[in-house]
Amino acid sequence: MVVSVLEEMRIRALGVIDDAVVELSPGFTAVTGETGAGKTMVVTSLGLLLGGRADAALVRVGAKAAVVEGRIVVPPDAPAARRAEEAGAELDEGALLISRTVSAEGRSRAHVGGRSAPVGLLAELSDELVAVHGQTDQQGLLRPARQRQALDRYAGEAVSAPLAEYTTAYRRLRAVTAELEDITTRARERAQEADLLRFGLEEIEAAEPRPGEDVELAAEAERLGHAEALASAATTAHGALAGDPADPEGVDAVTLVAGAHRALEAVRAHDPSLAGLADRLGEVSILLSDVAGELAGYADNLDADPLRLAAVEERRAALTHLIRKYASAEPGEPGGPSGPEGPDGEEDSGAASVLTWAERSAARLAELEGDDDRVGELTAESEALRAELSALAQQLTDARADAAKRFADAVTEELAELAMPHARVSFELRHTEDPEGLDVHGRTLAFGPHGTDEVELLLAPHPGAQARPIAKGASGGELSRVMLAVEVVFAGADPVPTYLFDEVDAGVGGKAAVEVGRRLARLARSAQVVVVTHLPQVAAFADRHLVVEKTHEGSVTRSGVQAMEGEERVRELSRMLAGQEDSQLARAHAEELLETARAGT
Repeated sequence: MVVSVLEEMRIRALGVIDDAVVELSPGFTAVTGETGAGKTMVVTSLGLLLGGRADAALVRVGAKAAVVEGRIVVPPDAPAARRAEEAGAELDEGALLISRTVSAEGRSRAHVGGRSAPVGLLAELSDELVAVHGQTDQQGLLRPARQRQALDRYAGEAVSAPLAEYTTAYRRLRAVTAELEDITTRARERAQEADLLRFGLEEIEAAEPRPGEDVELAAEAERLGHAEALASAATTAHGALAGDPADPEGVDAVTLVAGAHRALEAVRAHDPSLAGLADRLGEVSILLSDVAGELAGYADNLDADPLRLAAVEERRAALTHLIRKYASAEPGEPGGPSGPEGPDGEEDSGAASVLTWAERSAARLAELEGDDDRVGELTAESEALRAELSALAQQLTDARADAAKRFADAVTEELAELAMPHARVSFELRHTEDPEGLDVHGRTLAFGPHGTDEVELLLAPHPGAQARPIAKGASGGELSRVMLAVEVVFAGADPVPTYLFDEVDAGVGGKAAVEVGRRLARLARSAQVVVVTHLPQVAAFADRHLVVEKTHEGSVTRSGVQAMEGEERVRELSRMLAGQEDSQLARAHAEELLETARAGT
């Protein structure tokens, strides 16, 4: 069966590493080296390949960019391969090539299978390919939230299915509660708003404005206010065109034009161009007669009634009052004299804007008056959601309690393999009473986005010891082994192809260190394991032993990551044991460690 394997990484200009190639074993690879040599850069490099945060501070001083390239053998039917192909990536002889570049300015680029890809894709692939665990992960395990996540992950579908339903209902309840609170706490403000809207609508309804009425009234008021001047001008103009009956000898424009037309008509047959002028004069004569007639009718029909003018001005004042209050206002708010733009982009008349305000305010008033009904609907929905959450919370508690027993027993069994034969691990599921919480089997419990359970991992390191939270009761070495035991249990329940541990053996020594190495070697039978370690007891169990060495200039070059075999490996283990590669006692101890490792796996 082909499994995913990280074959090699090339690291350039990253931290102390100038240019190095890290070739890994399909089984157990140990990475060692002096303090500050760059061992942790291996973990950092893999973190970048798997979508970790880019930091310009990682780029080697003087370099333009840091580059990490990785080659991962991936079965064609693996989820990671399918996801990469969906993104346009191509496999190279069954291997997925991934690269990450971080510029000195902090910009980041990623490539997957020869195609540019978002960094988020790398993070998606990492979930399927590699589990990275460092000292920060050990500290994370101290937090109850992380312990709950670990328990939920172990429980699998038994928790994830009801938790998904619970999360959906929880979010909806939060939204319903917020809306209810908004309606009830703002009841007075909303009532005041409704009163303002009713008053405005009643005022507008009483006035009954028409669209454009204010424009029409303005024109009429202008005409009525200048009626005498308009009549005098119309009469004078009519006399100039049609003559004054009181002056029979006067000359008028209609008579003069008619005479000119008759003169041309008499000779039009002799010249076509003159005939054209005669036609035009005929048209002028007709037009003048029409205008004169209309002027006579205008003067006769002009209304100069002062009572009508007073009525118009009174109506205009009423409309102006409405326009000033409502023409440019939002529903329920006073406004200014100008209205909003109409659909053609031109400004609506003030009266039309008042009607627009009335239409919108009527809709808003209907919404406000429906608050009582809405409160009833929301209250009923809230009660239904709380009942649903109560049932789901109990389901989550039952599933977690069942998984907690199995998970704790499995971790305890692993700790026995890690030189903690008398240690016992257990989970405590606590609940806090809250009058505003959920009714779960007659108890009102505080609830949150993940249920009503508070989960804490407890450790009793030896018989007779009281089980205490690992944050308080575990030493550094014990915490490292609990962390490793948890990961080994996960490897059986929810395996990933590659595990990378960064000094997971911190605080461990002696026999416990040997057991840690032996357990990692056993884990490597079913998965690829890469361990950055300072313990020779752990490194001795590795199938491949890599040493990171710096040059005299303080950098790590391509040849600075060496695979240790035979005599070289004995010398490196001797250095790790005694700080002296040529110490005979250290060499003997190193050879004994290697022999123990070969016999113990």
